Amino acid sequence: MPASDLPATLNSDTHTKQLPVVEGQLDNSFATIDWQVPWLSHITQLSYISNTIEHLSRSKSQRKSLDGSNDSEGLDNVKSPNKHDINASDINTPDTIAKILKTAMAQQSDQLRQPLPHTKPAHDHKSQTLQFVSQNGLPEGEAYEHFIGTTGNIPTRDNLHDLFNGSIWLTFPKTKAMLNYYHMLEIAKQGISERRGRVRDTITVFDENGAVLVTSDASIGKALVNFDWQASLVKPRAKWDNPTQPDNSAQAAVYIFGHALLEQLVHPRKPLCAHSIVIHVAQEFFTLSLAERMSYLDDKVAEYMDTLLSNDDVKPRQLAPLPILGVPHFWAENADTDFYEDSYVFRSGRRKKDKK
Repeated sequence: MPASDLPATLNSDTHTKQLPVVEGQLDNSFATIDWQVPWLSHITQLSYISNTIEHLSRSKSQRKSLDGSNDSEGLDNVKSPNKHDINASDINTPDTIAKILKTAMAQQSDQLRQPLPHTKPAHDHKSQTLQFVSQNGLPEGEAYEHFIGTTGNIPTRDNLHDLFNGSIWLTFPKTKAMLNYYHMLEIAKQGISERRGRVRDTITVFDENGAVLVTSDASIGKALVNFDWQASLVKPRAKWDNPTQPDNSAQAAVYIFGHALLEQLVHPRKPLCAHSIVIHVAQEFFTLSLAERMSYLDDKVAEYMDTLLSNDDVKPRQLAPLPILGVPHFWAENADTDFYEDSYVFRSGRRKKDKK
């Protein structure tokens, strides 16, 4: 990694202007999120998002306290992450997740002193500033991806799936914009139909279920692609970065991209499998702060996907399977090498060479 490739040092001044308080109510599904799990540690604005979600997902029970009138610890005593009181009359405010993500994006832009991210324009469309909006903003009959590409508006529902989708837009804005750009190109070619074609199928698999293996040891990436779990995950375990204790001498790490995968991992199961790409970096990558790593990776993954998706022969099987709980330090049980002896999860398949 040449010095010129390293991201500029991110602004360490975290002072931001006073942000609007997000008010609303979230159902119990949000209360089940464990924000301390290692595979969420790379999410941009994680502290703000998690604190706000945890606060609002308690609103339902605290609303009962208001209705009961007997609980001295009712809603009037609950503070938001910005220490503002919640107005009980606004407890049913809709589009809560869109508002949280919009606020997080504004906060990120303010901290970095950078403009809000934009779409990558396709055909004669102009670049649009990205923002999160209500799902109700999506016109009936218009493709989700086309709407984003032409307006910059990301329709967002109050559910886990869209929370994690928005979190990945915050973390990998250039890559997400690149994927949407290729959706737009394919929609222009083929229109909207149930059959998406190879390019859009590949985009969808990575978008929903993708992961990025970053490594300065080429043998680890090669072993993963070849289904050699011992050589990729077990024997080089000491080389893997621990998200809870980052190590400058680490040589491998995985960052989840797929928002559906993050949703499934709210209730972790050993068989969950990501579809991954391998990004090779110099050792200096692991000396960067987490924010600098993600900024660098967003550029590199966007470039990777641009190259991959520009090939008409692209197909989802070019994404390497990765049993996600097998990533070292992601799951306590994988410290025991017997964890990897489960042939149902860690399969021994080998790729056949694609015909030229």
